[in-house]
Amino acid sequence: MPDAPEVPDAPPPGPPPDRYGSRPGRRAARTAALVLALVAALVAAAWFGLRSTPPIQGHDVAFRVLGDDAVEVTFDVSRTDPARPATCRVEALNASHAQVGVVTVDVPGSEHARVRLTTTVRTSERAVTGTVTACALD
Repeated sequence: MPDAPEVPDAPPPGPPPDRYGSRPGRRAARTAALVLALVAALVAAAWFGLRSTPPIQGHDVAFRVLGDDAVEVTFDVSRTDPARPATCRVEALNASHAQVGVVTVDVPGSEHARVRLTTTVRTSERAVTGTVTACALD
């Protein structure tokens, strides 16, 4: 009997290579790497954002309505550089949350990072609250 001719190795079963695009594992790996990079960037941004402290902040402590034409507002001012003077805007609001009085308060430099101030805001009508709305370093 004659010798049978040699048959080359047959290709593995399955679809031809690249018939359906790249291999499925590569796309999933790329997507996972992209998602991990995005999550890492978001975590880093949040961490740096939460760690940063504004150079000055005003915090409401109390208010007292003195009558139809004034409200007394007590507030704290915190500064990263307490020696720098600042100004704070203090507002009085009516029951509709409309501004009925405003005053700018000078905050002198200090040795303390946090100082407490009290000011009187004259109003055009009866206020129901007083609040510090903004502070800025001079």
